[in-house]
Amino acid sequence: MANRMTASENRLGAYLRDRRTKLDPAALGFSLTRRRTPGLRREEVAQRANVSATWYTWLEQGRGGAPSADVLDRIARALLLTDVEREHLFLLGLGRLPDVRYRIAPGVTPRLQRVLDALEMSPAYVKTATWDIVAWNRAASVIMGDFSVLPVEERNGLRRIFSDPEVRDTWPNWESDARFALSVFRVDIARAGAAASVEALIDELSRQSPAFAAMWREHDVPATFGEGLTFERPSPAGTITLEYSTFAVDGRSDLRMVIYNPATPTDVARVGALLKDVRGNESSSRRARK
Repeated sequence: MANRMTASENRLGAYLRDRRTKLDPAALGFSLTRRRTPGLRREEVAQRANVSATWYTWLEQGRGGAPSADVLDRIARALLLTDVEREHLFLLGLGRLPDVRYRIAPGVTPRLQRVLDALEMSPAYVKTATWDIVAWNRAASVIMGDFSVLPVEERNGLRRIFSDPEVRDTWPNWESDARFALSVFRVDIARAGAAASVEALIDELSRQSPAFAAMWREHDVPATFGEGLTFERPSPAGTITLEYSTFAVDGRSDLRMVIYNPATPTDVARVGALLKDVRGNESSSRRARK
């Protein structure tokens, strides 16, 4: 046991030293004079983390003992660790992941938007743990509704399910699909530690939608996760069944990408027909304006 603990402490110390040497002292307000090695000094990290310089030195040397979660959090901030790096720090220091810490997503990178745009025949979007839609592709706008015309505060998946008449009109199995979606939402906010962030939304929807209020009181959570969703779209598409999968985005706990793939070759053809029809209407409108 002692040897395993020593090895773990040594790995933690090596990781801290590596992250420390990656930081720019000048960018953090420290002088560049009389530095023999790159990065911050140990006492500078200790200062930023509000811990003893001696104790931090021992921690890097593998003899500081097991740090507390609070201290690891302060060290993570001092070293400007990303969420993934912070999780790795906790695994090395405590043998477990940190407690869930929800934060509001600032948006997506251009690279991630290009991934969405490359999915020409598959509606896809990126959502936060509280189901705010922060990015989407053209197919999603055509099949699910144009998010770009909605105010930012209206681009929420749960709000649309229970407040937008278009969703009820296009989901032939609205009641069962809405109940299932709400159960997944309940799990998502619990896992992300975001329950407090959605209190206002829950109160609003409970007042506005009797169906939502009744389903929310049921406290259902999904026994299994669904596989498909059916949409009723205008001619030439008609009924379209899409299979969906959800993926983590760049290791971030606050963002998920949802991709809907046409379930059959017939559904592929119907999605293509709808996209072609929309493009044709847009071209006609542009010619009319000229």
